[in-house]
Amino acid sequence: MRNSITDYALLLLLAVIWSTSFLLIKVGVETVAPFTLTAARLTIAAVLFCIYLAIKGQWIPMHPQALLLYFVVGVVGNSLPFVLISWGEVYISSALAAILMGIMPISTFVLAHYFVSTESMTRRKAVGIFFGFCGLITLVGLPALLGLGDHILGQLAVLGGALSYSFATIFVRLQPTFTRYKMAAGVTIAAAMISIPLAFLFESPFAATPSSESLWAILVLALFPTAMASLIYFRVIKNLGATTFAQINYVVPVLGSLWGVLLLGEMLAWNIFIAMFLVLCGIYFIQSKSSIRSKSGG
Repeated sequence: MRNSITDYALLLLLAVIWSTSFLLIKVGVETVAPFTLTAARLTIAAVLFCIYLAIKGQWIPMHPQALLLYFVVGVVGNSLPFVLISWGEVYISSALAAILMGIMPISTFVLAHYFVSTESMTRRKAVGIFFGFCGLITLVGLPALLGLGDHILGQLAVLGGALSYSFATIFVRLQPTFTRYKMAAGVTIAAAMISIPLAFLFESPFAATPSSESLWAILVLALFPTAMASLIYFRVIKNLGATTFAQINYVVPVLGSLWGVLLLGEMLAWNIFIAMFLVLCGIYFIQSKSSIRSKSGG
């Protein structure tokens, strides 16, 4: 029971950390191009992991299965969705992108049924997915759906990013566990190695003249939404399962809206609270009945 409570607390912490990324990226890209920003945050995080491993006198596993994990999650869970979503949002609104990203928990739910023996489809989980998606719609509003059908390629790109996250989640769920900080370090190093050439291919990193605010934003992005988040990511997927973890895609936009109210002076709207209530209901229903009974001591 104690471990379960800890895992749900970590899931919430991960949502809080990732929800700050929107604000930090907004500050960072004011003077640093997006591919360069991504390469910088990943490289800083990778260097920090390397320093930590060197202090401990250790290194990441290099056997074929570990290398496959680093490459797949580095590409499918980091570089590819970033490129697809960033490109897609050039052509569609952020509200519509958020709705399209809502396919991630649904596709993870379906994929888990077929590939993860302990996460079969149930009516209860389907109700939970429905509540979570309703929470997302409540947050962004039905008018965002009016953009469906326009800029098909942009919408397909965002959907591709969502599906990439789903595949990465299922892949991690299926991998044998080894030390989490080594898994996080390996994936971060691989993602950095992939992102650096992309930055030079599409942008001119050495020509950037970043402001101090952008530099601070990149550093915080490296420390928390990248390095710390990676450590939590591997634990909660293994302990809570892919379907429960995927609900973070519904929690993050709600928390992001709250950050906008607290830090940017945006108007506090009633739909934020209703959306959070629906998302939390969704997470509750996705848990199995036996899991709930064990937590209550029944």
